[in-house]
Amino acid sequence: MLIRIRASAVTRADTMMRKGEPLFARPFLGLRRPRAGLSGTGLSGEVIAVGESVRRFAPGDAVFGESGMQFGANGSHICVDEGGVLMAKPDTLSHEQAAVLCDGVLTSWHYLHELGKVKSGERVLILGGAGSLGSAAVQIAAAMDARVSATCSARNADLVTSLGASRVIDYTAEEALQPGAGYDVIFDTIGVATFAAAKPALTGGGRYLCPVLTLKRLPAILTSGRAGTKRALFAAVGLEKPVRLRGMLTEILALIDQGRLAPVIDRTYPLAELVAAHAHVEAGPKRGNVVVV
Repeated sequence: MLIRIRASAVTRADTMMRKGEPLFARPFLGLRRPRAGLSGTGLSGEVIAVGESVRRFAPGDAVFGESGMQFGANGSHICVDEGGVLMAKPDTLSHEQAAVLCDGVLTSWHYLHELGKVKSGERVLILGGAGSLGSAAVQIAAAMDARVSATCSARNADLVTSLGASRVIDYTAEEALQPGAGYDVIFDTIGVATFAAAKPALTGGGRYLCPVLTLKRLPAILTSGRAGTKRALFAAVGLEKPVRLRGMLTEILALIDQGRLAPVIDRTYPLAELVAAHAHVEAGPKRGNVVVV
C-alpha cells in the first residue's frame, strides 16, 4: 500500500538508532551510518494506492501505524505491507495524535499490561512521568486502577497530576527510590535508574520495568528472580507479531474513546525541520510527543 504521510513521530528511540546506540544494535542498524535512508517509524496518513491483493484497506482510507525496522516514516510517502502494524484512524483523532500511538502509548500499554501485569490497587511508580512513554504510562496505570506516583520536574507537576498521578515527585528535590517505599511496579521509562537502585523500593514480588536495554541492565534482566522474588523485566515491543500489536492498539483506541487516555503533544515541526525536531528530542526532558507534519 502506498500511503501519503500526514504526520509522523520523532522519538528518543529514533535519535538513538540514528546514532547507532546501543552499540550492540549496529549490526542491525548499520555499522558506520544508518542503513535506512529515512528515519521514523510512527505515522498517520491516507492510502493513495494499493496492490491487487490488498483487502484490509482501499484508496482514500485514513490509517495510522508503524513501519517497524523498515523505518522511513519521517517522509512524505511510504510503501508498506497491509499485514503490518496498520489500523484505520478514527475520525476523533488528528493525524498528529494518531502518529504517536505506536511509540509511547503502545510501549507503555505493553509494559504495564503484558509485562508488568499491573493489578488494581497496586502501587506503581513512573520514572519520567512527563515524556512520551511517561505521559501515556501515567494515564494507562490510572485507568488500571493502580495507585500512581510519577517523577517529573516542578514545571510539569500540574500536567502529570492531571494525567492521573496521585503523587508527583520532583526529581530535582527528592529521591524517588527510597528504601522500603513499597512499590509493586517501577516503570523506568527513560532508563534513569538500575535494578539495583530500584530493588530496595520494591515490594516482595515487585517488578522493575525498563524499555532502555543496555549491557549494564542485561545481567539483571537475565538473572533477577533466581535469588529472590523481585524481577527486572524487558521486552522488545516492536518485535511482537503485527496481529498481536494490532490487538493492543484496539484496546488503546477503546480507552481513548472512553476519554481515559489522550496522547500528549509537546511540539509539532514541519517535515523540512526534521533536524530541529531531532535536536529538540535530544536536548532533554520534554512534555509528551514530538511530531513532524
